[in-house]
Amino acid sequence: MVKKKKKFKVKSEKNGLSKITKFTTKSLSKAFINFKKNQEIKKIKEIKLKKLQESNDLTKEKKELKIFEEKLKKEDNKLKSKESDLILKEKELKSKEEYQKIEGERLVEKDKELTQISRELRNKEKELKLKEEVQNRKDIDLKIREEEQVQKELKEQKRKNKEFKALKAEEDRKKQLEYIRIKEWEEKFDKEQKAKERLEILRDQKLRQRELEKLRKLEELENPSKNINFDFKNLDVDKSTKN
Repeated sequence: MVKKKKKFKVKSEKNGLSKITKFTTKSLSKAFINFKKNQEIKKIKEIKLKKLQESNDLTKEKKELKIFEEKLKKEDNKLKSKESDLILKEKELKSKEEYQKIEGERLVEKDKELTQISRELRNKEKELKLKEEVQNRKDIDLKIREEEQVQKELKEQKRKNKEFKALKAEEDRKKQLEYIRIKEWEEKFDKEQKAKERLEILRDQKLRQRELEKLRKLEELENPSKNINFDFKNLDVDKSTKN
């Protein structure tokens, strides 16, 4: 029984492989056929595009050829008109030659006149140049004089400034001296006033002392026993006067 099962299993595996092989072969052949078809379609499209391009190029060449033919016709017409123009110009040249001959003679005379005018202009230019040189020298001299005048004015201004500074310094010095003198006078006046005040005080003290002396003498005459006490008072008065 076991051996029969194994044989059945092997047969089933072989059948599966054969099926897979058949399916793969069919798929590959189908893919190859599709690839071939696509390649042919692509080639057909390329051929059509090429023919279309050639047709377009041919149409373009025809248009260009037509334009070129029209251009040639125009050029031919131009040449014909130029030929007629040349004939007319030849006639004009002949008349112009005669005119130029007359004009040449006139130009020779004119050239002589211009030469004379040019000579006169050169002479005038020389004169103008000389005048310009003279004017330049005058301008330089004027500029030098102006600079000298400016320097002179600056020097004068410096001198005036110096004098002004000296005068101001002298005035300040005088003011300072006046201030010192006034200050000294005020101090002297204050001292004199104080001295006068002291003299007045001394005078008053002397007058008081005299009056006290008179009183003392009167009291001595009236009460001799009070002389000692009165002396002490005199001493106190003297001390206060000394202070």
